Amino acid sequence: MTSCTNPGYTSFFLLSLLVYLANAGNFNQDVDITWGNGRGNIANNGQLLTLSMDKSSGSGFQSKNLYLFGRFDVQLKLVPGNSAGTVTTFYLSSQGSTHDEIDFEFLGNLSGDPYTVHTNVYAQGKGDREMQFKLWFDPTKDFHTYSVVWNPSRVIFYADGTPLREFKNKESIGVPFLKSQQMRVYGSLWDAEDWATRGGQVKTDWSQAPFTASYRNFKADGCTSSDVNTCSKANSTWMYEQLDSTAQQRMQWAQKNYMIYNYCTDVRRFPQGLPPECNSN
Repeated sequence: MTSCTNPGYTSFFLLSLLVYLANAGNFNQDVDITWGNGRGNIANNGQLLTLSMDKSSGSGFQSKNLYLFGRFDVQLKLVPGNSAGTVTTFYLSSQGSTHDEIDFEFLGNLSGDPYTVHTNVYAQGKGDREMQFKLWFDPTKDFHTYSVVWNPSRVIFYADGTPLREFKNKESIGVPFLKSQQMRVYGSLWDAEDWATRGGQVKTDWSQAPFTASYRNFKADGCTSSDVNTCSKANSTWMYEQLDSTAQQRMQWAQKNYMIYNYCTDVRRFPQGLPPECNSN
């Protein structure tokens, strides 16, 4: 793996991100802990949220508001040590069989192994758009920022300001896009030992429980109207955000060096042909 490139872009983006997160919200005001029977907790006057999991249950939260387009950021410190079988999430989702969803899922590991960052996009109930990455930092040692930008033309996933992937609106070639369903923001920590670590070969070591993940600096800057026309006219930078040439190079660097799975190259999975968005720029 090569070293990090484009330090000027990185420094500028991280400075902008720090300014943006300086106005982060308050968990007490912005989310509800929805399950876990006391395993989810908000502390530090609403500035920190922790989720824990033991053999009985995991835990999770959801945003109080529903959003149609926006920018969504959180700083997250993942379960340290032997976290095999655990999945920590930060995602957006609507409800129903034709739901939309934008996923960050962090798959646990044996001590010393890198986490796998699993990303996916569902549009009108259609998913199967997974891309997976390792990371160029240890996500358990400190907090790192994970971001989703969602507007009428694209969805962008970021890790510490570096774009990991971009899912563009390809309705012109018949690919459904996320543009009409409001979504809540969710976070969870749950047991997925049947598939999360090495395809389920490595099980959860419950002697290590309780497992804990920590969230801070959550910010949801989005349109809360359910009217598409109203939200499409939102005067916010995220509504028009796209990747310039420098950001495109940064994403190519991340994908070249840290992407470990791309559905758009999995010809065995799609013997009748890759999904149409994979063959369109």
